[in-house]
Amino acid sequence: MQRKLPDTLISEEKIAKRVNEIAAEISADYADKGEIVLLGVLKGSFIFLADISRRLTIPRAIEFIAVSNYEHGSIPSGAVRLVMDVRESIADRHVIIVEDIVDTGQTIHYLHEMLKSRSPASIKTCALLHKAQKTKVDVDIDYVGFTISDEWVVGYGLDYAEHDRTLPYIGVINPTD
Repeated sequence: MQRKLPDTLISEEKIAKRVNEIAAEISADYADKGEIVLLGVLKGSFIFLADISRRLTIPRAIEFIAVSNYEHGSIPSGAVRLVMDVRESIADRHVIIVEDIVDTGQTIHYLHEMLKSRSPASIKTCALLHKAQKTKVDVDIDYVGFTISDEWVVGYGLDYAEHDRTLPYIGVINPTD
């Protein structure tokens, strides 16, 4: 049985335009800072991270980290746990956490607190999507792609139970369907 494709919330063209704008902002902000570290939060950030990285005009290294705050795939537990740590030191380096989506803010808060103890030169956050109305923890998001309402979204790295992650656009689904 063929699954119905999600309805488009943000088109591939709008994403590409916004990614170019964010990359230009980051490049300008870090033009005189030397190499930065883009820290991708797996799995959802991998497409966004790749696109941002390719469009930067400044030196950059790429690292990954994996955290989880979900039980059973889609139910937020409230507790964030480290699943995979970075491989290289971030001490004295400018770090930009690249996240697919910020909703409650708990994951970004956890990452900021954990990474601060490793003495980076600076830490900023870049998120493709922000569900501002769901934010429970006050966090700074320095570079935001799009602010969206509280809908379940997939595509461009985001998934529902590992489905639809590779769609080139952001789509809306109803997980109960």
